[in-house]
Amino acid sequence: MQTATPSSTTAHPPSETHRYAKCIEVSKRIRWDIDRDVIRGRSFDFNRKFLPDGLSKVAELSFLDDEHRRLLSQVQGRTYVNMFGMIERYIGAKMLEISRDHWFGDQVALEALVRFTDEELKHQELFRRLEEMMAPGMPAGYRFMLRPNEVAAAVLGKSTWAVLALTCHIELFTQAHYRQSIEPDPQLSDLWKDVFLFHFKEESQHAIVDELEWVREDARITAAERDRGVDDLIALVTAIDGMLVAQAADDASYFVQIAPGPFDAAQAKAIEACLLRAYRWQYIVSGVQVDRFQQVLGSMITPAQFERIGTALAPLMATLVH
Repeated sequence: MQTATPSSTTAHPPSETHRYAKCIEVSKRIRWDIDRDVIRGRSFDFNRKFLPDGLSKVAELSFLDDEHRRLLSQVQGRTYVNMFGMIERYIGAKMLEISRDHWFGDQVALEALVRFTDEELKHQELFRRLEEMMAPGMPAGYRFMLRPNEVAAAVLGKSTWAVLALTCHIELFTQAHYRQSIEPDPQLSDLWKDVFLFHFKEESQHAIVDELEWVREDARITAAERDRGVDDLIALVTAIDGMLVAQAADDASYFVQIAPGPFDAAQAKAIEACLLRAYRWQYIVSGVQVDRFQQVLGSMITPAQFERIGTALAPLMATLVH
């Protein structure tokens, strides 16, 4: 029988072990339960918005009235829930994979990763529950175009450096969305706000672990491997953008069908364009612009590699100018 051994072992400096330990301590203190703490027997209030204007960009569509904007926020909110459920499918698997590096090394880091994975599985269950709760309150015809297992497999096919870069980016924009847009908006469904409050609490610790693991991976690889990682990160962002194009088109079509209308061809086109801008902002640009992400990424890559990433993002970011 062959004995399993980790791909690499790690001996973290005391300061890093302390950061893992702090994540464990906070994780234990803020631990929450889906039914007891989050849902608490409640249902969504469809008389209120789900996704705030700062994320949904519905204010850009001057021809929509308040009822339209509320409905469009709910359509986008449903996709927001499904996107996070999909994203966390690959994150949980990746955390399990890289935990192997700590099996016979830093047991504090191992516990932090195991807790991280457990919480990601809980988040997946939460988002599945939310989709089940939203579906009866909205007209038939909504589709989430992406297949979580296929997407997760494609992401996990890229280098660990690129996958951890993407994951850190996601965990950071999750926090930015809550702090800047969800928490301060008094017009949102109370249940919706609570979902993302509790999600935010655990994701705040996940972002720290992501960064620690990304930095550890960066120190392990060669310059050539890092350069391939940059290419992989660009490929992942490009693939995500393709997914957003498809989902924005389908969500726009669904909204036009169910909203009090009718909308003319120009308005329908404007709705689709607005949704794509919103989705690009939510899932790509808002994370790229987080200072912490730029600092960590910038500490790892060369100016030429940074420029390569910027060049790849430029056409996408140009479309956000409205």
